[in-house]
Amino acid sequence: MDFDHTDEQRALRDAVRGLLSKTYATIDGRREATAGDPGFDEGMWSRLAEMGVLGLPFPEEAGGMGAGPVEVGLVAEEMGRVLAPEPFVEAVVLCGGLLARAGADVSGIAEGVVLPAYVGGPGVAARCDGDRWVLDGSVSPVLNGARADLLVVVAEAGGTPALFTTAQGERTSFSTYDGGRAARVTFDGTAAEPLGDPTADATGTIEYARARARVAYAHEALGAMERALEMTRDHLRDRHQFGKPLSAFQNLAFRASDMYVSLELARSTVLWASMVLADGDEAEGIEAASRAKLRAAESGRHIGQEAIQLHGGIGLTMEYQVGHYAMRLTTIEHLLGDRRHHLARLAAAVGGHRTVDPLR
Repeated sequence: MDFDHTDEQRALRDAVRGLLSKTYATIDGRREATAGDPGFDEGMWSRLAEMGVLGLPFPEEAGGMGAGPVEVGLVAEEMGRVLAPEPFVEAVVLCGGLLARAGADVSGIAEGVVLPAYVGGPGVAARCDGDRWVLDGSVSPVLNGARADLLVVVAEAGGTPALFTTAQGERTSFSTYDGGRAARVTFDGTAAEPLGDPTADATGTIEYARARARVAYAHEALGAMERALEMTRDHLRDRHQFGKPLSAFQNLAFRASDMYVSLELARSTVLWASMVLADGDEAEGIEAASRAKLRAAESGRHIGQEAIQLHGGIGLTMEYQVGHYAMRLTTIEHLLGDRRHHLARLAAAVGGHRTVDPLR
């Protein structure tokens, strides 16, 4: 399995890194972007659209670039490196993926003029009201729910999950743990449009879209882990104690080395999961995504906590950037299923394997 990127993929990475570094070269850029609503830089969102990044995963016939999970992962990784708060995974990979698969128009998302938000989880039911469908119930948190132009809703219809879209719904905004924005969304007989056949079980479609988003989140975590390790390495080299750099103390050097091992374990698993998704087998892709999300959660927790510990007291302050990386890694761990969720899910499937191959 070849993990090297092609020249085109490296060019995409460099272009996205160059654009993001103009606004998020330091943590001050993120602080400014998340200080007010909507919790990200709308100007940066437009510039990402102009570069073609927001249409990256959509088919060319739908106005996109037709790129695969590897290219999407490269973008997510660069966003993780600088803690860019723009909702690339939520709006483009998850919501855009669901809409594109249903054959809905995604040109507005690719152009950056329509921002969708995903309303998942239990709590919303759909019913026929005359000749239209309506939604009842409430869900929280919905990432970027207050700012969203369109809600992509998973609702129970006739006992099975189905997909709907609506621009309505009562929304109450609040700040998230890592400085982003989410909302409680409430429906009360709210009119909605079915996305596909509302009487058909959409479980498979939803799980596959969530799998692609999980791998993209894992890539974002890779970027954040890599940057947190770089900052820790530099701190250990630059900070002196008893006339020596901290990196000269064997225990601290070993702990930093363990962080590197955690990062490389996560990188291998996440890149492998991207390639499994690119191969197109949905069942294998869904399982690979759980493995990638679990590995990213465990490595992210280890690296985030060690980065703070090895920075000493300044790691705990909001003024220093390493703590923000730990907060984002913790948030990613809990998006679309946390560590325990994926561990339980994979453990339940172990009996179906004649042998347990750690990479399959």
